[in-house]
Amino acid sequence: MKNTLILSILALTPACAIAGISVDKIYADHMVLQQGRTIPVCGSSDSNDAITVSFSGQTVQATVENGRWCAQLAPMPVNADGETITITQGSDTLKINDVVVGEVWVASGQSNMLWRLNQTGDTNTLKEAANPNFRFWHSEPQVHTSPQVYKEREKIILANNELYKGSWSSNTPQTRARMSAVGYYFGRELQKHINAPVGVIHAALGGSEMMAWMPTNVLNSKYPECTSEKWLESKFMSAWVRGRARYNIGADLNAPHPYKPAYLFTNGIEPWKNFPIAGVIWYQGESDAEIQDMEQNYALLSDLIAGWRSAFNSPELPFLQVELPRINDRSPLRAYWPEFRTVQRRAANEIPAVYSLTTIDLGSKNSDVHPPRKLEVGTRLADLAAAKIYGKSVPCSGPVITEVKALGNKLKLTMAHAKGLKTTNDAAPVGFDISDDGITYYPATAKIKNKKYIELTSPQVKKPKYARYGWYTYMEPNLVNSDGLPAVPYSAQ
Repeated sequence: MKNTLILSILALTPACAIAGISVDKIYADHMVLQQGRTIPVCGSSDSNDAITVSFSGQTVQATVENGRWCAQLAPMPVNADGETITITQGSDTLKINDVVVGEVWVASGQSNMLWRLNQTGDTNTLKEAANPNFRFWHSEPQVHTSPQVYKEREKIILANNELYKGSWSSNTPQTRARMSAVGYYFGRELQKHINAPVGVIHAALGGSEMMAWMPTNVLNSKYPECTSEKWLESKFMSAWVRGRARYNIGADLNAPHPYKPAYLFTNGIEPWKNFPIAGVIWYQGESDAEIQDMEQNYALLSDLIAGWRSAFNSPELPFLQVELPRINDRSPLRAYWPEFRTVQRRAANEIPAVYSLTTIDLGSKNSDVHPPRKLEVGTRLADLAAAKIYGKSVPCSGPVITEVKALGNKLKLTMAHAKGLKTTNDAAPVGFDISDDGITYYPATAKIKNKKYIELTSPQVKKPKYARYGWYTYMEPNLVNSDGLPAVPYSAQ
């Protein structure tokens, strides 16, 4: 008897637990396959008969070993016409419908990436017409880390590694509301830039620290102290993370928790392991920035990027980070945001195919850790990807300080991406400091010269040698280039 399986059911389980063949849950109707890469199609079977996979003119076979099978589709060009993947084994047939080929990106991080489209107040976007060339997979958290003591329901979900539920969705007014706002805007705008189908896979969680997104193998080899029941005592956990996790799980420190090292990678990213993607957009750091040790934070970020690249079998997988924005909060929790931005930019400067996006002008004017302007963040990420990954002629950077030169009692700052250098309010540029020893800094008077460079002076510094810009948790920057993009924070140290 021929069985046609419904993929919406398959999407609810790691691999559909019924007789015959099944596919892993990442394969579902409306999915996007990465163009130009070999595509694995994998699943399970209770039979050892050969399996045939057909798609877009290809037919390939796979054998079943120990209940698992994996077929390999040859690299394909962009194809916006939805086609069907047909999987057969004997008399059983499984179909995955409306599959396109394009560019696939992962969107991950903490609450600012999780922030839903329907939380932005952008009713126009919520109601805009369907776009079949932009698809997404939204991983819906079944447990959050809000201040609550976990009940039996939460404990069972976490113990069973069932934190996320999700499936592929075509982009319609009915499906987009709970999608990550940053991920949605990024995918929508990128699709316009490259005129090809785009799929965004979203998995994020509020408050999560980098260690929770660290692959297990990296954890075991580099951070073994975080694999024990004493993980909450680790120096890699900020005071906020410790407090929230202990509040959630109570006295049982062995209980599973979303912030436990590797837990979020295991639940949100590992199911996609070896699935070809074009790149990652990453909005995270609010939790780790509480820890003053920036060498530690740089090591964590570097290891996370390397671990993800290994998991996706892509040594130079593009990794686009959103720098921490401004926040009008003087509490110790936010005190080291300027330092953490430097960690993010250092990664972009030192690790190939890593980029850092300045958003210091988009943050909250109060102490809200969730800046409301997600549209600009997603759009700038799409512009950055279009320029750096796809070779499009798209402005993607504000002015960047490239040289600091002492001229008596003045400093001259040479800047890249500084065409049409100006301020948004026609006032003098703000946010600059200068120093003669690189330790003690004083506010500087800044002047734009010839719309090309900046000149700094301060009556308190007679022979300045060092400059920094944007070294504030909160500021209202006004220096931009002709494209309206903000100057990038800078420190000589």
